[in-house]
Amino acid sequence: MAAFSPERLFSIQSDNDFEQIALEIFRYQARENAIYKAFVEALGINAHQVDTTKQIPFLPIEFFKSQNIQCGSAKPEIVFTSSGTTGSVQSRHPVKDLSLYIKSFRKGFTHFYGDVQNYTILALLPSYLEREGSSLIYMVDDLIKESNDPKSGYFLYNHQELHATLLELKADNKKVILIGVTYALLDFLDHHSIGYPDLIVMETGGMKGKRKEMIRQELHDLLCAGFGVPYIHSEYGMTELLSQGYSKGSGRFECPPWMKIAIRDPNDPFSTLDTGKTGGINVVDLANIHSCSFLSTQDLGKMHPDGSFEVLGRFDNSDIRGCNLLIQ
Repeated sequence: MAAFSPERLFSIQSDNDFEQIALEIFRYQARENAIYKAFVEALGINAHQVDTTKQIPFLPIEFFKSQNIQCGSAKPEIVFTSSGTTGSVQSRHPVKDLSLYIKSFRKGFTHFYGDVQNYTILALLPSYLEREGSSLIYMVDDLIKESNDPKSGYFLYNHQELHATLLELKADNKKVILIGVTYALLDFLDHHSIGYPDLIVMETGGMKGKRKEMIRQELHDLLCAGFGVPYIHSEYGMTELLSQGYSKGSGRFECPPWMKIAIRDPNDPFSTLDTGKTGGINVVDLANIHSCSFLSTQDLGKMHPDGSFEVLGRFDNSDIRGCNLLIQ
């Protein structure tokens, strides 16, 4: 896998391309990732006999809380950690090649939104800024810098300054993305409102114990009314992944070409459900080359016929994680 070119990932144009690369990465990870290798062998699966992605087993994401999930033993360039809640165990994601993450989120952003230099990026992410190891903050830092706009930046609790900046940008007719943790966006709207139909408001999910949870439609109705926008965008990502899905409204997420979602039966981890049925979300993230690209999450969701997916909540026995999404 040392000779594997990451550019192949970001040039995927067909299901066949995805299938071939996924099988290569699976065989590499089943050989070089000690934890995943043991998991595959414990299931009685011979990695050499796996010839379709439907046969690839998904590692439960909880392993990131207790095990070192990486290929080989080289020191990682960075370790991302989940925020979790007080008393909960953090997930740790050692990233061997940070350039893969950077390429993945830059190309993912471009895939869905175009050139970041066309935007002013504003961030309202206080709880993430107040700790170390956030992969979301690493991504937003980079997008702010890449936007090359002096008005891009963070607004910790400076709601008055954020409001003034939004008014200025609206007057300048700028393309703006405001990315915020859910409770912070609602805190802002407690004291400010703005009619800014062209503003892209992107919520990352998460009340983090600051406010009562609410269903997605109720939340989005409040945000739409407060910011004066027709719909709310969302990002689907997590500490254990190096890629993100995005929703441009109605809670329907799409993935970049190197990432796929499948829905499993909650009572049968090796099954795949048909579109429209609710089950556990499995993620294939091919950018996660040197960790594990095949993860079984604790999120509940369903697929739609057009390939988009919804996130409907979490399994009852899963932790409320820092980036938790709202129960529908």
